[in-house]
Amino acid sequence: MGNEVIIEQLISTEEHMEELSELLIQVVEDGASIGFLPPVDLADAMNYWEEVLNPEVILFVAKRNNRIVGSVQLHLCAKQNGVHRAEIAKLMTHPNYRRNGIARLLMKSVEERARRENKSLLILDTRDGDPSNYLYASLGFIQVGRIPNYVKSVSGEFQATIYYYKIIA
Repeated sequence: MGNEVIIEQLISTEEHMEELSELLIQVVEDGASIGFLPPVDLADAMNYWEEVLNPEVILFVAKRNNRIVGSVQLHLCAKQNGVHRAEIAKLMTHPNYRRNGIARLLMKSVEERARRENKSLLILDTRDGDPSNYLYASLGFIQVGRIPNYVKSVSGEFQATIYYYKIIA
């Protein structure tokens, strides 16, 4: 087993609150654009994880040596005209574990689950210029647009986001 990465779905965040909060804090401190600006305090991180799960959100984590080193969410669309689609959100890999294929494993797991949920369209967005743009393209996601001034950086600068989609059979 050793350094093997295991992907699993979490039904509850309660028993993993400390690890999930540390993951969120570390990725934001490292510059990730996932809706937070540094510094993220522990209380804010814990509040986020306490509220994240609901019937339309499926949370996957990557574990290495039984420690959470990454996560991703699949947001199922509950609208009658959108039951065929889902959004991938908040892909995170702890900075100490990047460049080891963890994000790719998480993305493959979330796509597989989307298929089991009978979803045929996946959408996501990421900040323009982030390394994740290369990952999504390599996984077959198609860039469809760029929205300028979408997010604000810690320095106050506005940055664009890129939207992607993937049709899955």
